[in-house]
Parts: sequence; C-alpha cells; structure tokens
Amino acid sequence: MLNFSFQNTTKIHFGEGQIQTLGSAIPKDAKVLVTYGGGSIKTNGVYEQVAAALSEHTWFEFAGIEPNPTYATLMKAQVLIKEHNIDYLLAVGGGSVIDGTKFIAAAALFEGDDPWDIVVKQAPIHAALPIGCVLTLPATGSESNIGSVISRDGNKLPFMHELVRPTFAVLDPAVTLSLSDRQISNGVVDAFVHTIEQYLTYSVDGKVQDRFAEGLLQTLIEEGPKALAADTKNDIAVRGNIMWAATMALNGLIGAGVPQDWATHMIGHELTGAHGIDHARTLSIVLPAVMKVCTEAKREKLLQYAERVWHITQGDDDTRIAQAITATENFFTTMQVPTRLSDVDLGASDIDPLIEKLVEHGMVALGEHGKVTPEVSRAILTTALA
Repeated sequence: MLNFSFQNTTKIHFGEGQIQTLGSAIPKDAKVLVTYGGGSIKTNGVYEQVAAALSEHTWFEFAGIEPNPTYATLMKAQVLIKEHNIDYLLAVGGGSVIDGTKFIAAAALFEGDDPWDIVVKQAPIHAALPIGCVLTLPATGSESNIGSVISRDGNKLPFMHELVRPTFAVLDPAVTLSLSDRQISNGVVDAFVHTIEQYLTYSVDGKVQDRFAEGLLQTLIEEGPKALAADTKNDIAVRGNIMWAATMALNGLIGAGVPQDWATHMIGHELTGAHGIDHARTLSIVLPAVMKVCTEAKREKLLQYAERVWHITQGDDDTRIAQAITATENFFTTMQVPTRLSDVDLGASDIDPLIEKLVEHGMVALGEHGKVTPEVSRAILTTALA
C-alpha cells in the first residue's frame, strides 16, 4: 500500500427528513445564498423543505446552474454575493450544482484578476466561502470531496482544493424518487466508473481499499437496475444504498494509498465539451474501450475484478477478462446508457478533434502509469467506435 494522508471533514446527515437539520447545521447569523439548477426543487418539495429549515436565517437564492456548469453562469452569482454580503453557500441539487457552487465559493474570495485561472491555470486558492449541500441526485460524490469540474467555451476542466470541500451534506434518499430514469442511470454509472478509476489499476496490496471498492461495485450492480424497475423504483432502501454508494465512491476513502487512473474521465470530458453528451454516458462509452486497450497494464486487477465482482472463474486469463468486460458492457446496457460512439452518432471523423483537445488541455500522459499518450487515447476512441 502506498503512503497516504486521509481526512474527510464533511459531516453527513443521512436519511429521510434530514433536510430539517439545515437550521442547526448553518450558523444562525450567516447570510446564506441557496444555489440550485433548473427549478425541479420547486416541484418535488425540496425547496419548501429547505425554506422551512432556513426560516430563522437570512437567505437569498441563485438559480439556473446547468448540467456541466459554465463559467458565465457561475460568475453571475458574484453579483448577489457582493450585494448581500453573502458569507455561506448552500448547494441544493446534484453534482453540477455542487461543482458550480464550489467554483462560486472560490471565485468570491479569489485574489487574482480572473477566477477562470483557478481552473485553467490551477491558480492558488487562499480562501473560499463555506459550503453546505442538500444532495438531490447521487452520482458525483461532489457533496463530500474537494473536486469540481467547470466548462467554458467547449472546455471542460477540473480543479481541486480542500477549501471547497463542503462542511456538511444532507443525503435524503426520498428526494431522489422524483428523478427521471435518465438521471438515475447516469448517477449509478458515474458512481460505478468513479470506483473503477480507483480500483482497476495495479495491485499495491491495498486489501481494504480493494474490498471496499468491490463492495461498492457489487452494490451498484445489484441496486442500479432496481431503481429503474417498475416494482422497485420507489423503494427507499434501494435509493438509499445507491445514494450512499455514490458518496463513498469519491469521498477519498477508496482512493487513499492506491494508484488511480482517471483516463476514462479525461477522455470523457472532451466528449462532453465537444458534443454535449451527458458525463456518465461518455464514461460508459470510454471505459470498456480503456479496458480493452489497456488490458496488459491492468491484467492482474482485471482478473481480480472478473472473479470478485462478476464471479467469473472459468476459462483462461484472456477469456475471463473478455467476459468481465462484456459483463460491464451488459450492465451499462441494463442501465440504459450507450457503450459505443456510434450509439451517440459519432464516428471516426470525430476522433481527431477530440485528440487535439486532449493535447491542448495537457492530457498527454494519462492513466495510472502516465502511459496513456494521445496515440493511446486515439486507440481507445477508435476501439469505442462500434
């Protein structure tokens, strides 16, 4: 196991009715800006619960944070922050709202000229407004980690900093019952690939991390389809297990002390930036191709994945690996997401522009060994064609 330092300071309030804890979780004298997306929280009862919980607080609201939140939208929040002397942010939504709120928090106290430098130049962050979360769409794990991904002019780029880790997160599985099948599918697949990116690398004898990761993968495989099935989609236990799995997939725990990949994500970001494809759907397209192209580098863990996650034990090594990849693709298909570029109407002519963007963004040595060069990325995208 590799050396590591691990601390996660986000306090989790899990379970039905936990939105009411907002009243005590946020200081009474705080001036709060509630951030959210397209307004679904006003039709599913979440907004009313938040308003009731904040009845003794001074608060304002900022709506319209879109999927793959954009710099232009997020900067509009700075006007409200300055006008009302906001000193606390409450993100109510999924990963995009929370990611966007993290950028708002950092931009509000940024000491440089252009807050976009936080993302594009990884400019230092010395202070940020505190953030709380009410999670409505389990997927990204952003509610308890330090990462954020922001888009601008077709560029989708990440930044990370401890100062934007939420101080608390409310996880009420009941609020996910209003999600569409597409949102459910995307969330499950996103959490699945987050886990894979920290697991399917090479062994450093991190037995605890491996077992945690395998448990999360099996939970998502078992519970994900239930959240789409008519007779179980309203089962709170199913939704609760998915919600907690998505949080645990990217709160730093399973990635501590083990090598990580993230090539699938970086390639996927370019697909979203160029073509507007849902983040999770880029991952379901790219991951199987990464498994196929990078089989030799991942051979030991692919065999472990085949046996422990899919219970594949018969046949030679190559057969078992192939079966595990097929099982992964079949799971994605069950979750109603694409597994090929052709499924989203992209072809060979779309690959060169994607590679150019990877190079432009410095994504030229991806993967756990840093050996996923632009040419390897090209091979991955070519493999993902059909």
